[in-house]
Amino acid sequence: MTESFVDLADVSLRYADEAESDTLAVEKLSLRVARGEFLAVVGPSGCGKSTLMKLVTGLLPATSGTVALDGRPIRDPVPGVGMAFQNPTLMPWRTTLDNILLPFEIIAPHKHRLRGRREEYVSRAERLLELVNLAGAGTKFPWQLSGGMQQRASLCRAIVHEPSLLMLDEPFGALDAFTREELWSVMQTLWMEKRFTAILVTHDLREAAFLADRVVVMSQRPGRVIHEERVGLPHPRTLETTFLPEFVDIVHALRRRIHQESGQ
Repeated sequence: MTESFVDLADVSLRYADEAESDTLAVEKLSLRVARGEFLAVVGPSGCGKSTLMKLVTGLLPATSGTVALDGRPIRDPVPGVGMAFQNPTLMPWRTTLDNILLPFEIIAPHKHRLRGRREEYVSRAERLLELVNLAGAGTKFPWQLSGGMQQRASLCRAIVHEPSLLMLDEPFGALDAFTREELWSVMQTLWMEKRFTAILVTHDLREAAFLADRVVVMSQRPGRVIHEERVGLPHPRTLETTFLPEFVDIVHALRRRIHQESGQ
């Protein structure tokens, strides 16, 4: 593997919750993600996929083991990480453009420069809107956009400040199949243009194989990496790619491994 950007080494996380006084969410979890790599994480429900995201972003401290980003141990929440979720979470009282500009208002050093360089930042946001086929939608409010358009705007907001790391937590899970597949291509375009490091958590195995350079499978709780599949298909990929025998074989291999782990 090339230079490691995200590095988890023998990480375990034990925490207390209302249902169980002592829960071991992940155990001896080791994972390395190369700089600029697009990694997808799949596995049975409750395997610790979302916990992995919280560990990498510093929202949860590891009970044992080490988590490092760009060679530095993570001990606090990591500033400036791009994040997109299943729901777009756009602020309804702000226009689409103002929603996309939000990271510039709260992330240093941009928040100190926004007033004097607003035109430059607006231009950057509008460039992203064009890239995801939302040119001219900047003046619209979220309620004036379809679900797919809102998620496009949410992706723009997640990367407008050019983060080195983008975390994607089921970002297309709430969309219909047609829109979801359309946004795979949008996400691929953004990644190919910006080349950030991306970690995608998803239940959709076709989505994982379409977007990722590598797909890892996590075990039942306590979660750990038990399998990985490299996706050797070149970018850009199209929906026609999903019908290729090589693509279908990857999806079937992932499904078999998850079913084995789930005891199905």
